[in-house]
Amino acid sequence: METTSRAVTQTPAAEGGQQAPSARGTVDGYLRAPFPWYGLDEAFTGPRWLMQVGTTADGAVEHGSIGHGDEPTVRNEYAAAGDPEAKEKFAVVVTVAANPSRRSADGTGLLEATSVSSAAWLAGVGLLSVTWPGQMDHSLRDDWLEQQTETAWVLADDLDGADWSTLSLPVDGVPTVFHYRESEFGWVLAGSTAAGVHVGAYGRGMSAYGLGFAVVKDIATYA
Repeated sequence: METTSRAVTQTPAAEGGQQAPSARGTVDGYLRAPFPWYGLDEAFTGPRWLMQVGTTADGAVEHGSIGHGDEPTVRNEYAAAGDPEAKEKFAVVVTVAANPSRRSADGTGLLEATSVSSAAWLAGVGLLSVTWPGQMDHSLRDDWLEQQTETAWVLADDLDGADWSTLSLPVDGVPTVFHYRESEFGWVLAGSTAAGVHVGAYGRGMSAYGLGFAVVKDIATYA
């Protein structure tokens, strides 16, 4: 998927476990999107917050994320010292415009089509952005993140592989099949909607099995 960068959907938290100031996004980019945004449905009554949008080289909004629950910090899982009540509980929903291959704005090439794999990769990398193995020195994290990001890409490109199972969850009230996988760091899922977008999600501390997704009726209310 060709965007301005193969960047994570959230800026990683600061080293001390605090949330980086740039992790929260403004509503402006979301309002420019020509597609609907998805979040958890009304069964979820906790906090919701905007994260960031991703754009193509010509500035078109192609994907973005909305967080639900606790705002995650990189070191949370280990700072919690095994206390399940101390661990953050969050789910992030990633919406990706369903685009076919298309010519770039300057006409010199083609942009890669987006797909369910795009949503799966963005969700996988989003989970990595708030992950830091507790036994790892911080100086090694960049190398670890680069390696795991490539692994997430390979996994997302093989959604029918053994690393994925299927999970049926409601989307706008309609049962929808998602590709789903778990790891020691959390869970990732991805699927498509009837609204012309792909939906990915990742989380920790909240079970994916009880989630439902719905179109955000008014993204401006998140401002």
